[in-house]
Amino acid sequence: MRLDELTPAQIVQELDKYIIGQDQAKRTVAIALRNRARRKRLPESIRDEVSPKNIIMIGPTGVGKTEIARRIAKLANTPFIKVEATKYTEVGYVGRDVESMVRDLMGTAVQMVKKEMAESRKTQVDKRVEERLLDMLLPSTGTQVKSNPSEPGSMGTELSEASLTTRDKFRKLLSEGRFDDREVELVVHGRQNVQGIELLAGNSLEDLENTIQNLGSIFGGKPKRRKVSIKRARELITEEEMEKSVDQERVVEIAKEQVEQMGIIFIDEIDKIASTKQSMSSGPDVSREGVQRDILPIVEGSKISTKWGMVDTTHILFIAAGAFHVSKPSDLIPELQGRFPLRVELSELTSEDFERILKEPENAIIKQYIELMRTENVELIFSENALKTISDIAYKVNSTTENIGARRLYTIMERLLEDISFKADELSGQTVTVTPQYVEERLSGIIENEDLSRYIL
Repeated sequence: MRLDELTPAQIVQELDKYIIGQDQAKRTVAIALRNRARRKRLPESIRDEVSPKNIIMIGPTGVGKTEIARRIAKLANTPFIKVEATKYTEVGYVGRDVESMVRDLMGTAVQMVKKEMAESRKTQVDKRVEERLLDMLLPSTGTQVKSNPSEPGSMGTELSEASLTTRDKFRKLLSEGRFDDREVELVVHGRQNVQGIELLAGNSLEDLENTIQNLGSIFGGKPKRRKVSIKRARELITEEEMEKSVDQERVVEIAKEQVEQMGIIFIDEIDKIASTKQSMSSGPDVSREGVQRDILPIVEGSKISTKWGMVDTTHILFIAAGAFHVSKPSDLIPELQGRFPLRVELSELTSEDFERILKEPENAIIKQYIELMRTENVELIFSENALKTISDIAYKVNSTTENIGARRLYTIMERLLEDISFKADELSGQTVTVTPQYVEERLSGIIENEDLSRYIL
């Protein structure tokens, strides 16, 4: 089901498969996403008046802020990107300018629409690819099949019929993959599908490289003859035929509309660009407040120049997240605070949360380790009490050292299963059960020595 067809309850249900707890954050995000779909159904007279309610998520590291964004991205059939606030700098300094996040979103949308349109033409494309591959395998039949002898029953007709029979046999063998390793000569053309260019868009080395590549792609590349396997030739020809089958101007038109009406930008680590009294007194603050000032017009709504044309950001939904353990949301400039009216606080994880994280999500850590060991023919079993012991240890270490949330489970699990992972090949065919006693044997010494746990866990 498409994201814009999901109800808030269904969106929360999807997020529950991967994220434990944080119900308030999930509800807030689900409502914001659903409001995008609701806005599309409004009469045009009022639609433009409804602006997105941007969200700022506040909570310690490792509690699920970024994971919510990752899962939305997988659910989304709308343009979505996640960016780090720390990689942007104020205009005039070396680094990426904030407008590049809109260009990246537009680039994502173009690729997404192109893929959808190409998928809808897949059957026709596959037929053309197959014919081109057969022409390479049977170059002589290509001309004979096309010949049109004037007299029925002539030698030309017999030859054409024989060629068609041979071609049909080769078609069957080709579909069965019998020719995958056979080498053929293929002419590879340079791409000429760039809609436009951004001259020196931004002032970073990355943007400069992109501009140079775009300039080169306007003229295309010189055709090259390459010897490739049929398998690789199929990939190259499919890509080429997909490009031909898609109307590039229509792709850009649809992508631009989707970005402007349904685009979502997730800005992570926004607390790192908040200016605190300590940061202002410790030296020149060349980028923090400057980045905030540069982000402000984009969040408020402005037209950004991209190589696909001007993009209006007025109705793009912005979701920001930050730990805010050094700074506070009030340290952001007031105008930017006002542009994120919805604030949701994510709670710290308890021992019970850790136990649920270990076993409930679809990508649960325990399931990952069990499957990894199965590749070595080792059956790994965790007792219920062992999981509780691991959770208690994770919570204790987070309480006594730096609180890194659910990421603590990864360090503890690696340490716990180090011996089993190392000797897995010797344990092939055996069943290994992880008990509370085994957990305590492996970890109790490190936990008791707080200085050692700071380094190891």
